[in-house]
Amino acid sequence: MSINNVQPLSAQDLFDLLKAEFPPYINDQLRSNLAVEFAHVADIVNISFPEIIDGNAYTIIVGEDNLELTDHTIEGTYDTELLEQHLVEFLTLKAG
Repeated sequence: MSINNVQPLSAQDLFDLLKAEFPPYINDQLRSNLAVEFAHVADIVNISFPEIIDGNAYTIIVGEDNLELTDHTIEGTYDTELLEQHLVEFLTLKAG
């Protein structure tokens, strides 16, 4: 999935933004207290939810004009569609 990077955010800016603002955002949306972990290397940011999904859940590749989101989740382990929906909303809000 591609999201326009209008701001534009660098990979480091996105990583810092995700670390600071995404956990409270997703937990507020889901009325939960999920642990969210992030990893950043070059233009790639990985997002994982270690309590509910084994391994890397999502990868974001940051380009000049867009953010490419890849879903690594396996159906049936959790409502990953809802997680992805809120992640896309957050990225659209911050990058668009």
